[in-house]
Amino acid sequence: MNTQATHQPIRVGVLGFGGLGQAAAKILAGKREMILVAAADQKGYAYSTEGLNTQDCIKTYQKQGSVGYLEPFGTLSNHSIQDLIATTQPVDGYFLALPNLPNDFIPSVTQEIIKSGWRGVLVDAIKRTSAVEHLLLMKAALEAAGITYMTGCGATPGLLTAAAALAAQSYAEIHRVEIIFGVGIANWEAYRATVREDIGHMPGYSVETARAMTDAEVEAILDKTNGVLTLENMEHADDVMLELAGICSRDRVTVGGVVDTRNPKKPLSTNVKVTGRTFEGKISTHTFTLGDETSMAANVCGPAFGYLKAGKHLHQRGIYGIFTAAEIMPQFVQ
Repeated sequence: MNTQATHQPIRVGVLGFGGLGQAAAKILAGKREMILVAAADQKGYAYSTEGLNTQDCIKTYQKQGSVGYLEPFGTLSNHSIQDLIATTQPVDGYFLALPNLPNDFIPSVTQEIIKSGWRGVLVDAIKRTSAVEHLLLMKAALEAAGITYMTGCGATPGLLTAAAALAAQSYAEIHRVEIIFGVGIANWEAYRATVREDIGHMPGYSVETARAMTDAEVEAILDKTNGVLTLENMEHADDVMLELAGICSRDRVTVGGVVDTRNPKKPLSTNVKVTGRTFEGKISTHTFTLGDETSMAANVCGPAFGYLKAGKHLHQRGIYGIFTAAEIMPQFVQ
């Protein structure tokens, strides 16, 4: 029996307060089992034991550029994450809604958190295979620090990887897993880091070149493509996660998508196709398709908090280290 609802809500901090961090705060506002107690951005952080008001946080961030200006809970700081964690205010789990660029950014933040002596649950919506591999090397350090880390817990990797892991059960052998996503956003500036990272996946661009681009240069690329980015054979951690879970070798996993940065309507339906051979020798494909009405934010933040809740249960049982979305079932947050 799940007794979580009768206990005090899980105290959550959101690290990073761009488009994804703000969406995460909005989702938490509607939950009973979780409460937003901390938020941090590049210039400051805010903390309240009783819970932060989502609207106030977003308004302050959009008007003044940092939640650090939020009265009376905000603190301005150039090392906001380290300073927030150093306050030793009680936070059960942090969602790392941080840019995936540079590739070692989330692992380096994790290193800082390990050093701080904080214990609890971390969850990310990281994308790149190499970044997840970097985190997997930190398994022993996370275990020793008493941290339960849930990685690759967004939409892809995350929701779609978990769906592939479930769909694989019908088969004796998996031939291929194809993930195709469609993202529609009305205005790219709300998701600058995400769009930059997508450009880094395009032929002729790298993580480094995308990161160094000015907003004007990003605009110029989007003008050329009419705001649409088409991405193929992306370096996405779904491959290493499904390989780790023993489902198939990573070379059988492909991820691609179409991102429309000028139109909230999805250019195509996000789906995962799992093709394999059954024990009777038949070749078949399972397809799991996400509803077009669900936004990128809903499909990233919802699973992230479901995995944070699952991570909290592991943590309470003294199970530390690193786990992926393909290994653990998320738990629905009421």
